[in-house]
Amino acid sequence: QVHLVESGGGLVQAGGSLRLSCVVSGVLYNNYYVGWFRQAPDKEREFAATIRWSAGDTAYGDSVKGRFTIVKDNAKNTVDLQMNNLNPEDTAVYYCAVTVGLTTTSKSAVAWGRGTQVTVSS
Repeated sequence: QVHLVESGGGLVQAGGSLRLSCVVSGVLYNNYYVGWFRQAPDKEREFAATIRWSAGDTAYGDSVKGRFTIVKDNAKNTVDLQMNNLNPEDTAVYYCAVTVGLTTTSKSAVAWGRGTQVTVSS
């Protein structure tokens, strides 16, 4: 069973940066990916970024590409999301998730964290 715990959310001004961290525990197989999804009020959960746990394959959502970077540290069992040049549209609850294979669909997740709030003020 996989367990995920997020941290690092907060309030930041537009143009600023935040770094989210997800601590991963449990068994992850070679084809598992650890990713970040986000959900703003009254909106569907949206894919942000993902990385293959056993390698370095990454993928990003169009709305964050070029501003967000996902990295992993297998020794520390963490997956971080570095978010730069934030804007108010990035305001959301950010969730760490594990999926089987590379997917941008939240319905494919097999484990979720509880989420961390990110608020970007204008």
